[in-house]
Amino acid sequence: MTRPVEVVELSKWFGQKVAVSEVTVGFDPGVTGILGPNGAGKTTLLRLITGLQVPSQGTVRVLGVDPRRDPGVYSKVSLVPEDEAIYPTLTCREFVELNASLAGLTNRSATDDVLEQVGLTGDADRLLGEFSKGMRQRAKVAGALVSDPEVIILDEPLNGADPVQRAHLIDVFVELGRAGKTVLVSSHVLAEVERMAEQLVAMVDGRLAAEGTVGSLRAAMTDKPRIVRISSDRPRELAARLVGLVGIESVSFTSDGLEVSTVDAPALAVRLPADAAAVGARLSRVAPSDESLESVFRYLVGSP
Repeated sequence: MTRPVEVVELSKWFGQKVAVSEVTVGFDPGVTGILGPNGAGKTTLLRLITGLQVPSQGTVRVLGVDPRRDPGVYSKVSLVPEDEAIYPTLTCREFVELNASLAGLTNRSATDDVLEQVGLTGDADRLLGEFSKGMRQRAKVAGALVSDPEVIILDEPLNGADPVQRAHLIDVFVELGRAGKTVLVSSHVLAEVERMAEQLVAMVDGRLAAEGTVGSLRAAMTDKPRIVRISSDRPRELAARLVGLVGIESVSFTSDGLEVSTVDAPALAVRLPADAAAVGARLSRVAPSDESLESVFRYLVGSP
C-alpha cells in the first residue's frame, strides 16, 4: 500500500555541500518526529518533500504523486516553515482568511474553527506585527490548518512559544495525528517530540540514521549496554549478588538503590527477583534509565 509520503534514494547538494544524501523513508498517518542536530538536513528534506526544492537525485511522492509535476496535490498539503512567513500589517483573522482564499475556501466558519483550535480567537483581530513570536507560530499553524490538509509539515513549529503555548500546540498536533492526518514535525527539542510523535526519523550529516519508535530504536542498539535503575532497601547486599555476573558491566550506588549497566537486560530481569529474595531485599522499582528520546538520540549521533 502506498504511504502518504515517500522518498526514495533522495539526495540534494548545493555545489560541494551535500545537504541530504541517499535518504529512503516513508511516513504514515499520525505524528512523525524528524530529529537531528543543526545542519543534519531536516529542513532540506522537508523542502524537498513539499516541492520547494528540486532533488539532485531520487524521487519524492506525496499522496502518490510528485509534487513538482502535479501541483494539484498542494491543495492537500500544508507547510509551516521555520522562518517568519507572515504579513505584519494583516490581522490574524485576515491572514488565516487569506490562506483560506488561496485554498479556494469561502466558508468563514473554517477560519473561526482553526482560530479556536490554536487558541487565538480572542486575538483574531489584532495585527500580526503586534504578536509575540509564539503567537505568530500559532497563527502560522492556523493558516496551515484552515484548508483541512491531509499532510501537514511543521518545521520547528514550537520555536518562540512559551510553555503554555507549546503544550497547547503539542495537543493540537497529537489530535491531528489521531484524526488520521500525516503530520511531520521537525524539532530539536527532544522531550517535546517524545510527547507528540509516535514514530521517529533521525538524521545525521544529511543521512538517515534511524527510524522507528523510541523503544524499537533503543532495542535495536544491541551493542550499547542498557542502564537499569533498581530501587531497593538492601542495595549493598543486592549489588554483591550482581557484581561479576555474565552480562553485567558495572554496578553503582544511587540515592535509593543501584544503577546497573548490562548487555543482557532480559537475563537480568529473569534473575533479579531470585537474587533479591536470596538477600531479603525488597524491590520497589526496576526501570530502564536510558529509554528516553534524548538517550537514543545521543547514541545515534555518537555523543558521550
